Amino acid sequence: MHKIAEVEIQHDIMVANKKLAKRNQKILDKSNVFAVDVLGAIGSGKTSLIETLIKKMNLKIGVIAGDVISKFDANRFEQYKVPVVGLNTGKECHLDAHLVEHALEDLPLEKIDLLFIENVGNLICPVDFDLGSHIRMVVVSVSEGDDTVEKHPLIFKDSDLVVINKVDIAEAVDADEEKMASDARMLNPDAIVIKSSLKTEKGVDEIINVIENFMNG
Repeated sequence: MHKIAEVEIQHDIMVANKKLAKRNQKILDKSNVFAVDVLGAIGSGKTSLIETLIKKMNLKIGVIAGDVISKFDANRFEQYKVPVVGLNTGKECHLDAHLVEHALEDLPLEKIDLLFIENVGNLICPVDFDLGSHIRMVVVSVSEGDDTVEKHPLIFKDSDLVVINKVDIAEAVDADEEKMASDARMLNPDAIVIKSSLKTEKGVDEIINVIENFMNG
């Protein structure tokens, strides 16, 4: 009986989250804000990638920084004089639509073209929680191991853009970047897969072009 109750509660939570996510996207659309849910494990480089995109993209950018303790990443983004809201998740290992809804209330959406929502650092918990973003970008580093993609299929199946990051150190960490890209394409043939290095700026312009193409419909 307890197992049945747990399943029913989980189902209700997911249905409620989906409704809130749709409402979030309506709010974003009304303000002409395009939102990207940025996912990735700790150390994948997603914070650094957002910083790079803030510096290189000629758009008004805002950021929601989600983490167990969000002030560290939020402080990094604030240095670029962009609107930032930090979301502390406490013991939770993912953002949800309800948290994002409150963050949207604290952002000057009329002054933002592109909103990056940095999710909590892991490849498992955020999978089922739609936030109302327009696309999902998953960042995975070669330093996590070249079997990381095939070990976490669900998040890659639900992604629009996959960034295989830190390819400049692939040889040093004995990782096969081509395998990671191939695994991502096999799991999700519709996803765009880009190999990148923020150190050398490999792939950065391509990431920007893909995001802008999504924004332009």
